[in-house]
Amino acid sequence: MAPPRLSAQALGDAQADKRLEILQAVGRHGSISQAARVAGVSYKAAWQALHTLTNLAGEALVDSSVGGVGGGGARITAAGERLLRAAQLLEGARRDALARIDQPAGTAALAPRTSMRNHLRAQVIELAGRARDPMQRVRLQLAGSGELASLITRESAELLALAPGLALLVLTKATAVRIAPPGDAAALAGESALPGRVAQCARGAELDEITLALDGGQRLVGFARHPHRLRSGSRAQAWIDERTVVLARAD
Repeated sequence: MAPPRLSAQALGDAQADKRLEILQAVGRHGSISQAARVAGVSYKAAWQALHTLTNLAGEALVDSSVGGVGGGGARITAAGERLLRAAQLLEGARRDALARIDQPAGTAALAPRTSMRNHLRAQVIELAGRARDPMQRVRLQLAGSGELASLITRESAELLALAPGLALLVLTKATAVRIAPPGDAAALAGESALPGRVAQCARGAELDEITLALDGGQRLVGFARHPHRLRSGSRAQAWIDERTVVLARAD
């Protein structure tokens, strides 16, 4: 039986980037505070989003004024308009490409290109943090099995629209992953331990690069310091500092 066709809904109809949504709202309403209300984020998170977009674009995307006889306001610059047009074109191209894909495996090509070696599929379990705390701890369930956590700012959680059950990509540098045999290293505060089996070991002068096949089926690359007893097939655990775990929307 032929597999079901992959639809655009599989990756979400709306643009995944909340920052672009905020920029669009500034254009519609002429106000950053109103754009924040429409997007469902705080004013601070909206400013963070616009600052990030500006840094990525390399030029001002919004002109804003504060106070005065006529009150404050904001407008999108010509560069901001060009960015929104480019986003619309890319979204159309993405949907057109998805319409031609019959195999779900085609979604693998949509993974972000970064220097981070580890891209893991996960879902949000819960968000924890006191009301006035600028940081939030996100508990995550890895696809297959295993849990880990990520410590992020409250504004980042808002911009990603994090909520229990949301599918995410978890990214971390291989150099932030410490691998050791079970019992050889105690889990440190603020770190998540993931059990698995060594799939590959590349020897180095002081550190060995280890590819760990996690018990849930996903793979994680990290490093083990000499001396250690790890060999291909050995049981091992990986520890990831939650401050190094980056979250990305999977849609």
